[in-house]
Amino acid sequence: QVQLVESGGGLVQAGGSLRLSCVASGRIFSMNAAGWYRQAPGKQRELVATITSGDDIQYVDSVKGRFTISRDNAKKTMYLQMNSLKPEDTAVYYCNAAIKTRSFSVEIDYWGQGTQVTVSS
Repeated sequence: QVQLVESGGGLVQAGGSLRLSCVASGRIFSMNAAGWYRQAPGKQRELVATITSGDDIQYVDSVKGRFTISRDNAKKTMYLQMNSLKPEDTAVYYCNAAIKTRSFSVEIDYWGQGTQVTVSS
């Protein structure tokens, strides 16, 4: 059974920083494309940043220059460094990863349970 567990959320003042982590555990043959999403109250879940197994990275325009996504494949961990946080960054942040549990299996998308990020003005 594969699990993704996020941590690092919390309450921070505008202009502050947080670092989110997402650790994958269980039977994992390979973790390929992965990303961070967020969902604010009353809004749809939106993509924040993605990173491929080859470290190709993309960001939504609203976080470019402020957020940095990275991964440590040996630790099966993905990070999201968030700097210069704004109140509009307030949301539940979810990690997502496409994982193969065996060499011959298909990729399946897994989601973490989410971690709350609240930025006060």
